[in-house]
Amino acid sequence: MLDRTPAPLTTDDAATRHDWTRPETAALYALPFNDLLFRAATVHRAHFDPNRVQKSQLLSIKTGGCPEDCGYCSQSAHHESGLKASKLMEIERVLVEAGKAKAGGATRYCMGAAWREPKARDMDAVIAMVKGVKAMGMETCMTLGMLSDIDITRLKDAGLDYYNHNIDTSERYYSKIISTRTFAERLDTLARVREAGMKVCSGGIIGMGETESDRVDMLVTLANLDEHPESVPINMLIAIPGTPLENAPPIDPIDFVRTIALARIMMPRSFVRLSAGRTEMSAELQALCFFAGANSIFVGDTLLTTDNPGEDKDTALFRRLGIEGLEIDATAEHPDRAHGAHAAEGASAAAAGCGRHARSA
Repeated sequence: MLDRTPAPLTTDDAATRHDWTRPETAALYALPFNDLLFRAATVHRAHFDPNRVQKSQLLSIKTGGCPEDCGYCSQSAHHESGLKASKLMEIERVLVEAGKAKAGGATRYCMGAAWREPKARDMDAVIAMVKGVKAMGMETCMTLGMLSDIDITRLKDAGLDYYNHNIDTSERYYSKIISTRTFAERLDTLARVREAGMKVCSGGIIGMGETESDRVDMLVTLANLDEHPESVPINMLIAIPGTPLENAPPIDPIDFVRTIALARIMMPRSFVRLSAGRTEMSAELQALCFFAGANSIFVGDTLLTTDNPGEDKDTALFRRLGIEGLEIDATAEHPDRAHGAHAAEGASAAAAGCGRHARSA
């Protein structure tokens, strides 16, 4: 357990940094809960409209049979989850599903394939999917595993907006979850995608048996990249029968909110996505996550192979909370979403009543 002693507040909480240390990050995570939420909400309002949430939709374009052994994943060929492998989905079907997603309010369409890395024979179809979704006026995201330099060039030239490649957890805990791909290989893929000029989507999974220190270390890794990921998905583990983590104890909801808040403070201009696991979250827990700085969700009934709340439940929740979906023209890279009033609220809040909490060095 981390020592929950207050960390002093500085006046530059909303500044973008790439020099986070583990001790100061651990001190932030361990703040009294209300203080942590206050700081995260203040940072959030300095850069975003707190009542707008970006909507993405995710489609599995190739399911099951993955040679990786990720302990949380039902698609691994190493596990007895009962999921059957499928071939790459037809281009036309992907575009039909993307059209439905756009009609449902999604501004970004994410396509995932259960591969260690794509095969050359499949890339023509993948490129056609990217171009087709782009032609609909949606942002595009792909998650295909590791990429060759040729793959990266082709995806970039096709206009892919985001590439998702999660680091999953801390470097220390990583080998307890995955043995077929190294932590360094994940970072290398992210670096080469970034170098090519594509935006990065990278986050992790909470509730896999990791410690609070592992959550801190994972976020330090992401926040100290040369550029912050534009999108940071924070997943709550869905314990799937037949996987090594099927009996993992559920994470304390307060600890999950702490992780969201920490991600918001450390990566102030990134979209922090409340990702997998929302079917297990109460409306109250999701509301706390939005207050702590989550401003992106996956919509639709499924996430790759697991359930998602669905459009009706999300619409009802947004109505209750006074939240609206973010339009696509408002999702540009590194936006300042202060809209004047929110910036003023954040500045006055930072100046009032919090001088006793300063971040430790």
